[in-house]
Amino acid sequence: MAARPGRGVAAAGPCSDVVGGTADPCCEWLRDRHARILIFAKAPIPGQVKTRLIPTLGAAGAAELASELLEGLVRRLAPARLAPLELWCAPDRAHPLFRRLAESAGVELHVQRGEDLGERLESAAADALTRANAVLLVGADIPELDDAYCARALASLESAETVMGPAEDGGYVLLGLKAPAPALFRHMPWGSERVGRITRQRIERLGWRCSVLPALWDLDRPADLLRYRRLDTECVDGEPPPGSGRVPVRGQDDA
Repeated sequence: MAARPGRGVAAAGPCSDVVGGTADPCCEWLRDRHARILIFAKAPIPGQVKTRLIPTLGAAGAAELASELLEGLVRRLAPARLAPLELWCAPDRAHPLFRRLAESAGVELHVQRGEDLGERLESAAADALTRANAVLLVGADIPELDDAYCARALASLESAETVMGPAEDGGYVLLGLKAPAPALFRHMPWGSERVGRITRQRIERLGWRCSVLPALWDLDRPADLLRYRRLDTECVDGEPPPGSGRVPVRGQDDA
């Protein structure tokens, strides 16, 4: 049975790696709602989401998987009430899934603005920081991102200007900020394994401290599907697994 990644945070620096520990997640932002957790998601329209997985799942299956991942993330974060959740939607807020999550989980809906991912992240962070002291930017396709991970990220922002949750593929699954930082998003080779490294270099140039969480994986390629499906049969620390693994994989034996 796989163990859940460690949640310790270290802040030293300007940028520091996790060395373990049990940082207290009960910071003022959690109690006073002075933070926001921003989830970025595309409407799960067949043929427009998880396109790398369409040859394996089909367009409808890939869209179903995108829906499942987003719903799973909201289910993991909403009950903990760490901070208000904002769902930043593309291309708009009209999809029934977005509306359903707003009604059932109290998620606030916003529309992504910008020509590329960097512009959309920059715009959303700047907007949210007009009503919050700290923001966490997260994607919707990280099966093991949970409330404990976000709590550690928020706690780390008490002593650091930024926090990063690296992705195993070289990007990042979470970025936390206390001030707008356009330099972190512009002219970035999005989708490459250099995104995380370049972002940390830019944070250092700003003279900011950066706490770095344990690396997680995102579900983006066919090889990730088997890893995701294994979560369906695992329980970590007596809790239900983070994903349901319902989506069938074409041409693979379920045994």
